[in-house]
Amino acid sequence: MISDGEVVLRLILSAVAGGIVGMEREASNRPAGLRTHILVTLGSTLIMLISMYGFQGLGADHSGGEPARLAAQVVSGIGFLGAGTILRTGNNIRGLTTAASIWVCGGIGLAIGNGYYLGGVATTIIVLFSLRSLGFLHKKESKCEDKLLSVHCKERVGLIGDIGHILGKNNININDIKVNSEDSIHEGEDLIIEITFKVKLPPKHINYSFFDEILNVPGVVNATWEGDLEKAYL
Repeated sequence: MISDGEVVLRLILSAVAGGIVGMEREASNRPAGLRTHILVTLGSTLIMLISMYGFQGLGADHSGGEPARLAAQVVSGIGFLGAGTILRTGNNIRGLTTAASIWVCGGIGLAIGNGYYLGGVATTIIVLFSLRSLGFLHKKESKCEDKLLSVHCKERVGLIGDIGHILGKNNININDIKVNSEDSIHEGEDLIIEITFKVKLPPKHINYSFFDEILNVPGVVNATWEGDLEKAYL
């Protein structure tokens, strides 16, 4: 049995580790922040301590049972808590990273509760680096490549295919297409609708003359492109 001071040390260290990860999630305005991550890490440490030292002297042979059994339930139990942070709106899914951070905080708590300080502290540092540095790089890359192309056009068969062909031959990937028919208007006998393409630009420089090709597609009334190109044409 470890000393009372060691028990308190492990609990405090786990709270600090969970707080470090939670502060990053709080700063990113995620649904699970500082308090949630502290409680998850602290609770995992406590369960590990109970499973290791709370049943000593009990059982048929006074061995206290198997410490891993109770601690193993943390891994599956955290999954239900993490699922509450995942939100789905249409084709967009948010909260997976926060759910993963909650899950890994449970692992950090188990490691510290077991006295495996090196693993718990090292994992905390790696998690913080992944959330801050790698997240910044991902946002920077997405910001540079993801654009929106909005096209107002007369409704006709094959229009989306014609525009998609122009984008495809310029190595521009289409991530999403939305057709807004609620704000459609009538121009004579024609119905004018808005189609929004969410596209990903290729890593290399592209020829923006494709925008002229889209404007010349039969049925296209006008088009807008997110970014500097929009200012150049409109």
